[in-house]
Amino acid sequence: MFDDKSILITGGTGSFGRAFVKALVERYRPRRVIVYSRDELKQFEMQGAFDQKCMRFFLGDVRDLSRLVTAMADVDYVVHAAALKQVPAAEYNPMECIKTNVLGAQNVIDAARANGVSRVVALSTDKAANPVNLYGATKLCSDKLFTAANNMMGQSGLSFSAVRYGNVLGSRGSVVPLFRKFALEGRETLPVTDERMTRFWITLDQGVDFVMRAFSRMKGGEIFVPKIPSAKVTDIARAVAPGIPFEIIGIRPGEKLHEVMCPADGSHMTLEFDDHYVIEPSVTFRSKTDFSQNAEGERGRRVEQGFEYNSGTNPWFLSVEEIRGLCGEFL
Repeated sequence: MFDDKSILITGGTGSFGRAFVKALVERYRPRRVIVYSRDELKQFEMQGAFDQKCMRFFLGDVRDLSRLVTAMADVDYVVHAAALKQVPAAEYNPMECIKTNVLGAQNVIDAARANGVSRVVALSTDKAANPVNLYGATKLCSDKLFTAANNMMGQSGLSFSAVRYGNVLGSRGSVVPLFRKFALEGRETLPVTDERMTRFWITLDQGVDFVMRAFSRMKGGEIFVPKIPSAKVTDIARAVAPGIPFEIIGIRPGEKLHEVMCPADGSHMTLEFDDHYVIEPSVTFRSKTDFSQNAEGERGRRVEQGFEYNSGTNPWFLSVEEIRGLCGEFL
């Protein structure tokens, strides 16, 4: 799929970007792998870890359309991972979040169209489903931009899709390294927002594999959602910092008790496959696309009306022992 192709990753120096690049150069023989990001220090550090001849490192911001157009010259595939993701920072600096997550998404679309890119997959988040904070709202806007972009492509062959998944175990800013840090510091209690709280969880490698697979599954316009386990925040605390009691601090502004990845209001557009769901675009102006069979030939079926993929009602929950096993490298 990626042999002899040029692939650009926006936000390529982040946790996902580094893991995606690692998988690319280990499994395939790409012609070029372009890491596009705005942090020169992270790029310098990443260059020390990836010295393959195919590697390119471009400084730039997704807010800068002209730079994106230059960077995407002769690119086949784009992974759009750049985003401002911290919920409190987005609430405090709303326009900055909008500039990156919404206007930046449109710039990626325009640059891909200007360069004749073949396929674009954008990373979304569970917070984009029925959003209650600005970060989630901007990612919902981004999802809508990418799915609707297919309606402007005509016969060009350029396709856009999105991948939506939950929290990544051990990623920067996640609760796993935070709880571990508190345990190593000898804290007497762990701050837990609500003992009922649940989240969807995925490992970084699983996220990378799912995004890679989306390139071969996509027809354009769909949102891919993996079937992944849920976990209680209290069980994560028990796995990472056993024996330390909880201090319930209450749900923070912009936070949900449970997360949703396939909303009930969109059940009429949701298809279930063996290991994932697909949310169809709400509006299409192309010839009618049958999303019940993907580009790999896998077949899905429509979910029941009112179906909701919710971390609190998910039938697949991780035990404390399973969480500890998945978090092994962070403990």
